[in-house]
Amino acid sequence: MKKRQTKSKKAVMECLQRAENYGLRSDDIENQLPQFDRVTVYRILQGFLDDGIIHKVISDDGKFYYFKCHTCGEIHYHNHYHFKCEVCGKVECMNNEIEVKVPKDYTVENVNFWITGVCSQCKKQPK
Repeated sequence: MKKRQTKSKKAVMECLQRAENYGLRSDDIENQLPQFDRVTVYRILQGFLDDGIIHKVISDDGKFYYFKCHTCGEIHYHNHYHFKCEVCGKVECMNNEIEVKVPKDYTVENVNFWITGVCSQCKKQPK
């Protein structure tokens, strides 16, 4: 059964695509799309997660950041670091895959690596 492409889904996906390699919180998306209520945005994000179109990570402050997957439609894992700039607040995927070893009868379903620091753009800015 093909899922319906609604105006709200298209608008949320466009927000995530504009963010490129950066993560957005749900309230970032809500602020960019005030015509859609919070429940609509959450349902769309959950649907995208279920379909493997996006991934999410939880930050050190307990907030979720959502990222558009660059390999949509394929089976892929999100075992890479996420970097949050302490100056500008942007969160981005660091696209270097990390091998996580667990005992042979274990199955890894989610990996969350979080790094904080200063991004290259903020480091260039005069103090």
